[in-house]
Amino acid sequence: MLLKNTVLYNSHIKLNALMAEFAGWNMPIHYGSIIEEAKHTRSKTSVFDITHMGEFLVEENMSSPSLDKLITNPVSKMKEKTCRYGFLLNEAGGVLDDLIVYRLSAGEWMVVVNAGTIEKDEQAIKTNLSKNAKFKNISENIVKLDVQGPTSFEVMKSIVGEPLRKLKYFQFDEFEFLGGKYIVSRTGYTGELGYEIYIDASKGLELWEMLLKHPDVKPAGLGARDILRLEAGLPLYSDELTEDTSPVEAGMEKFIDFEKDFVGKGALLKQINNVSRKLVGLSVEGRRTPRHTNKILVNNIEKGIVTSGVFSPHLNKGIAFGYIATEQAKEGTKVIIDTGKGTIEATITIPPFIKETSIRKQL
Repeated sequence: MLLKNTVLYNSHIKLNALMAEFAGWNMPIHYGSIIEEAKHTRSKTSVFDITHMGEFLVEENMSSPSLDKLITNPVSKMKEKTCRYGFLLNEAGGVLDDLIVYRLSAGEWMVVVNAGTIEKDEQAIKTNLSKNAKFKNISENIVKLDVQGPTSFEVMKSIVGEPLRKLKYFQFDEFEFLGGKYIVSRTGYTGELGYEIYIDASKGLELWEMLLKHPDVKPAGLGARDILRLEAGLPLYSDELTEDTSPVEAGMEKFIDFEKDFVGKGALLKQINNVSRKLVGLSVEGRRTPRHTNKILVNNIEKGIVTSGVFSPHLNKGIAFGYIATEQAKEGTKVIIDTGKGTIEATITIPPFIKETSIRKQL
């Protein structure tokens, strides 16, 4: 893959990034200052190289697609050129992956999955598709760049033109640029207005350099993305979502259609009225930051665990996600975070931590 495992250069910026190692793929942690990259994304526009993500194509009969039985949201009811977020579950209701499905045509879908779960997801989907369905893993052929920030429409318009304006939140279309027709969608993982570009690998570097020539655009990496998605109240696979957690525990019921059958439905129905723990936001008054696996204490008794935490430069305080016993999962509850080297006072907060963003901006 062109951008994968590669340190990039352009005429202005030496992209000498530290690389994050996770499940066999590399993604830059930062290109400079993580804090400044996060701030730039909230004020102008950043481009994220997330080529490590996986893309599958599925073709089958539109009337009763077996893909519908694998994903918690109904892909058969999707309108063409729309996207939906959902989950791929195991029989116990645990999250194999969270993903986004694109309906390309009446009988064709693109499924976008996380990097560390590509092989597992491929096996789970191929095993359960009908014999008449066609499956293709196109991950190695695709460069995926995310263009995120309040000025991202103007940035993208300079490349694909005025027709971009027609895209509403969670819609996509094909646009002509760089000598081909490529998918551009409007979803986002930062809380800001944003677009995702799926382009042929041979054109990836050219697009990257074109984006960085725009005066509003700077590159951003994994560190900034983690700050931004936490501020926006968005979970991360491998932290908040795992095979040992369910979307019900994570409070993600709105992405589950209980009117249809899907793998793991029975387990979720048994759990939904008897959930022992819930995913909550944690807010700290001060710069100290809860971290992954820190214990959450109530009255000096362990009641939960922190799944991820960052210092928010926009709120000037530490924020985090964590699972806590359901009876304690109430907004405003005061808790203690045991870091192993001391304690931090925190308050249970309903995400998102930043309420006003440009993600649904009217264009």
